[in-house]
Amino acid sequence: MATITASPLIRLHANDNILVAREPIALGQQIEDLGLRVRAQVAAGHKIAAQAIAAGAQVRKYNTVIGFAARDIEAGEHVHTHNLRFEEFDRDPAFCADVRPVELLPEDQQASFMGIVRPDGRVATRNYIGILSSVNCSATVSRRIADWFTPERLAEFPHVDGVVAFTHNSGCGMSTPGAGFDVLRRTLAGYARHPNLAAVLIVGLGCERNQIADLLASQGLERGPKLIAFNMQNCGGTRATIEAGIAEVKKLLPAANDVQRQPVSAKHLVIGLQCGGSDGFSSISANPALGAAMDILVRHGGTAVLSETPEIYGVEDMLTRRAVSPAVGQKLLDRIEWWKDYSRGQSGQMNGVVVAGNQAGGIANIFEKSLGSAMKGGTTPLNAVYEYAEPITERGFVFMDSPGFDPCSATGQIASGANLICFTTGRGSMFGAKPVPSLKLASNTAMYERLQEDMDINCGVVVDGRATVEELGQEIFEAILQAASGRPTKSEELGLGDNEFVPWQLGIVT
Repeated sequence: MATITASPLIRLHANDNILVAREPIALGQQIEDLGLRVRAQVAAGHKIAAQAIAAGAQVRKYNTVIGFAARDIEAGEHVHTHNLRFEEFDRDPAFCADVRPVELLPEDQQASFMGIVRPDGRVATRNYIGILSSVNCSATVSRRIADWFTPERLAEFPHVDGVVAFTHNSGCGMSTPGAGFDVLRRTLAGYARHPNLAAVLIVGLGCERNQIADLLASQGLERGPKLIAFNMQNCGGTRATIEAGIAEVKKLLPAANDVQRQPVSAKHLVIGLQCGGSDGFSSISANPALGAAMDILVRHGGTAVLSETPEIYGVEDMLTRRAVSPAVGQKLLDRIEWWKDYSRGQSGQMNGVVVAGNQAGGIANIFEKSLGSAMKGGTTPLNAVYEYAEPITERGFVFMDSPGFDPCSATGQIASGANLICFTTGRGSMFGAKPVPSLKLASNTAMYERLQEDMDINCGVVVDGRATVEELGQEIFEAILQAASGRPTKSEELGLGDNEFVPWQLGIVT
């Protein structure tokens, strides 16, 4: 890990041929401790050549190849998209080479949080009633039902966190059967059975392809006191369905409110790991610190879920080397290959392109972005690889396939069982994800101070030299326990999370 000193440039590994600017660097500035004269004005988080780099030579960050010099680069030059070439190259997956067994703490030594224990033993971190639309045609009705239950109307039910609608733009006009149809149904079912939902209403139109009866049967769900389903055409239309839905939720509220938090082991935590609006500091502070927190969580018996497959592309060998078996490692590689085929010919991350905000923050291409993104998963063995929204049954560190689009990826993680999201950001993503709490981790102090209403933890203290990655990892772990126990996160205080239900939409629209 980097040694952060007072120097304006950070050396991340002895074998690196680039340095990272800790602060803005002026043209011609002399870096005395490195004997280096800077040949460009460079923003904080961007890279500077530590030495002369010949055209075609590897450019290394954290001793990992992030690209190739597009031309001769002189020592002190700014290294970025103008002189760094993205080029695919072979890597040795070295299955299982870096697996280090985890020493699980005895149960009586595991950390605890104040959770909500459901009758079947599942543990919740929040307590909502959910309204799921089977199809886009019932989305407005679903929202109107949820919107009726204002904080004032829920005041007599203090243990209910809210009534929330999960609507989407699909459910019809799609190929059935098909992969996209399966993903949608798996996602809806994952929310329907999520422990953070005390009860669920499923609202359909009536003539859609995603018929409610077939949805329930295919996913092993059954109607009951806590799962109510009906459609608009049978109810008598828009207004009648809204009234019927409100009446059903009113019936559900007393039982949903009848809960008490109690101490439970941290082994019940399933943390979805997200990053958005990454910058050049993400791989130095927020992502490795979150990885350190996940190493602690895994030792306490919990589960960390890394996703965003296009954002581990280029460093997938960092994960296959930690796979517990060749089969697990190969499943990850198979998903990478699927993504290469899926995105071929498109201007996307799998072809090297990162968004403007990433570039402005100092990230040149997907290899460099992936290097930081993968760090969120810590260092423990990779125990399993899951499809999008597939139920997670293994504990420890696992991977769930998903797009890099944060709301879509987080939706899949929650459907898979995540009961809390940790979201790192360098540019300042504003994010919430009902029905689970989301903690946002800022990679740099300047952004944290500018956006304190949205950011929960300032990981910029690592860049500033005021804390180590390990110290911050412990702080993040403690913040996770507090949030899981009911302490509101910044996104919850702002009321975010009603519009971030985004199931992955695959296949043709007809």
